[in-house]
Amino acid sequence: MNRRLYVAALISLALAACAGAAATSHPWTPEATADGWSPAGGSTRQVSLGWPGGARLAKGVRYAGGVQLVAAPVSSLHGLSDLKLTGDGGFVAVSDAGDLVRGRLELDAEGRLVGLHDLRVRRLTLTDGEPIAEKRMGDAEGLALTEDGEVLVSFEREHRIWSYGRLDALRARPQPRPHPTADFPLNEGMEALAAAPGGWRVGGEGGGVWDCSTQGCRVVTRPSAPGDSWRLTALERDPRGDGWFAVERSWRPPFDVRARVRRMDAEGALGPALIELKLPGLTDNFEGIAAEAMGQAESGGVRLYILSDDNANPAQKTLLLAFDVD
Repeated sequence: MNRRLYVAALISLALAACAGAAATSHPWTPEATADGWSPAGGSTRQVSLGWPGGARLAKGVRYAGGVQLVAAPVSSLHGLSDLKLTGDGGFVAVSDAGDLVRGRLELDAEGRLVGLHDLRVRRLTLTDGEPIAEKRMGDAEGLALTEDGEVLVSFEREHRIWSYGRLDALRARPQPRPHPTADFPLNEGMEALAAAPGGWRVGGEGGGVWDCSTQGCRVVTRPSAPGDSWRLTALERDPRGDGWFAVERSWRPPFDVRARVRRMDAEGALGPALIELKLPGLTDNFEGIAAEAMGQAESGGVRLYILSDDNANPAQKTLLLAFDVD
């Protein structure tokens, strides 16, 4: 990468840092249709992993295409902080401004991700059924689809986990679900959320992992003072039933902007990096992950999708990247 291009990339990331990590609430809310979802517009463009030396993929991991989601400044398609797959070629995502977003993945003849379409948005609601209007209540960071098909959303600032019911029959009045009683910092809460046997697994951005069910939560690993810049931002259960995939982020722009994916076992221990993204390659604020089995569920590979949160900041990007893992 020549010096001029590298300096330009650093300046862009410096602008992102100055803008801060917290997105503001979107002032525009689209008019809902009969099913509660509204067309969201937006477009995509295909992206590569960028300059050599940026992406590092472990043996048995292959890049399977990716896109940048482009939307108007007032769109609800900004600040996407987690996503999960719906099993029919579609996905659902959550934003840190308090929206649910649905869409469909567009794959080419070789199965590579080349686009997104049928994007729709729906405002999350409070327990009284009213749409969330304040950032304090709408800072959604984690999303899980449980074994029973329940849509769970974890929030920070006002730390909580709410159930919105099944995706095809969302509740207007969400129901609280058990969550860890840790003393989370204001903006470092339950970033990671995923289905688990009999319930859901929760990860704190600053440390700690818990397994929860309707009966309560138990500690898997206790929070501890972080020893480096890496923070846990997303979890997804391995569809083959063997642990979880975890996204970690190191966010110290303009010189250190990295993301990586590692396996997590039942005891919360993390393995070596499967995917690492860093400068001078393609990287951003990755906070979401989804997975689906390829071939035979127990013996085939896994398709991973990782999502970046642009913080509604024009200096950042909303990226959805696909990787195949043996």
